[in-house]
Amino acid sequence: MRSGAGAGIVELNRGTRQASTFQADRLKPHEGMDIVTRPRILVVGAGFAGVECVRRLERRLTPGEAELTLVTPMSYQLYLPLLPQVASGVLTPQSIALSLRRSEKYRTRIIPGGAIGVDLRAKVCVIRTIAGDTVDEPYDYIVLAPGSVTRTFDIPGLTDHAFGLKSLAEAAYLRDHVISQLDLADACTDPAERASRLQFVVVGGGYAGTETAACLQRLTHAAVKRYPRLDPGLIKWHLIDIAPKLMPELGEKLGRSAHEILTRRGIEISLGVSIAKAGGEEVTFTDGRVVPTRTLIWTAGVVASPLIGTLDAETVRGRLAVNADMRLPGYDGVFALGDSAAVPDLAKGDDAVCPPTAQHALRQGRHVAENVIATLRGRSTRPYVHQDLGLVVDLGGTDAVSKPLGYELHGLPAQVVARGYHWSALRTGVAKTRVMTNWLLNAVAGDDFVRTGFQAHRPGSLRDFEYLDAYLTPEQVRAHVEEAGRAAR
Repeated sequence: MRSGAGAGIVELNRGTRQASTFQADRLKPHEGMDIVTRPRILVVGAGFAGVECVRRLERRLTPGEAELTLVTPMSYQLYLPLLPQVASGVLTPQSIALSLRRSEKYRTRIIPGGAIGVDLRAKVCVIRTIAGDTVDEPYDYIVLAPGSVTRTFDIPGLTDHAFGLKSLAEAAYLRDHVISQLDLADACTDPAERASRLQFVVVGGGYAGTETAACLQRLTHAAVKRYPRLDPGLIKWHLIDIAPKLMPELGEKLGRSAHEILTRRGIEISLGVSIAKAGGEEVTFTDGRVVPTRTLIWTAGVVASPLIGTLDAETVRGRLAVNADMRLPGYDGVFALGDSAAVPDLAKGDDAVCPPTAQHALRQGRHVAENVIATLRGRSTRPYVHQDLGLVVDLGGTDAVSKPLGYELHGLPAQVVARGYHWSALRTGVAKTRVMTNWLLNAVAGDDFVRTGFQAHRPGSLRDFEYLDAYLTPEQVRAHVEEAGRAAR
């Protein structure tokens, strides 16, 4: 789970008893030990923002200055921008999963689970561990970087039949699913079934959707050569978006260039269109078209983690409203950043907020760490100000469009910039080596079409991967913390 509770949801009463024991053990000094008096800094989320914050805190704080704790269901940082390349098999999953425990100097305590509620007044974070236990983690300073979840709408059948692409598990499942459609189409004798298995629909004309459609289309185009009984002309990819333009942030020229590249490959692009109904064997568009398909990939944006809804604090379009220094107004020692926070964009002015991109999350993570340290040491915090580095979109092969520092590029030069940016942004030398090796191997040996089967016996829809029912309401958080406090006494 992204910033959620992980697996194994248990009854709250059982969790409360375990939380009480946990708190009592933590707050009561054991024989021969001193009471912990160091300030407790709790970071929620191990995405770009959370990990960058923890790394800066570790470098800038001495061990005696603070106790650092990180809450995350996975002990790795996922490099999300390269996830479409994992889904298409260009990169292996472990190449973009950067271990948080690899460094021998790492001293942050990791709680393997997801935050499901925060009581800002009591300064307690409620955590559901990956084993299903509910525990309370008290803090003096908290950095909220739980990230985002897939944005969905009240469309009949969407969460039951659509696939997402926000985790390694989803990428692995989607790759297996796409290849299995080719296998099943090759084996079946019903022309209607074969046609439906060879049509693929991607919803979302932003960076994630465009790169996903581009990478997976290349995979099926290369794979169909290994299926002599299949007509390549039957393979059809649809990319749809309710917006009037593809990736409007790129500008008119680059957006049109990306549109032309995808159209030339045979991807049918429909703008101003969305999904009206989703089924197991067909999808209905809002313009009335019915497309027979077994593959609906939903990448139509993200929303802040449901954790933000447990805080009972002011939000801006679902994101936590914070000051320019990323502090939450009215609460001492509370910071928020990344996809879940509406950080004012001082470079643009007016009421603009920073978009939920990896570029901002990395910078905000470093900046908020400095502000936490400043607060801890009694100094003034600084507002977050940035200079935009530009945008890169990798469409696979030698196709790409990029806009570094305002310069518009397409084709091979854009691809060099795009992959160079991603490669340099990877946090460890091991990850850089793995990614570069994968790219070189793919360029020389081409794609492979192996289904792993790891996800074969579990559903893989949005409903199965998001765990959105794990979070508590603000009232449940307060009641849980109060009960745990009484039990601890």
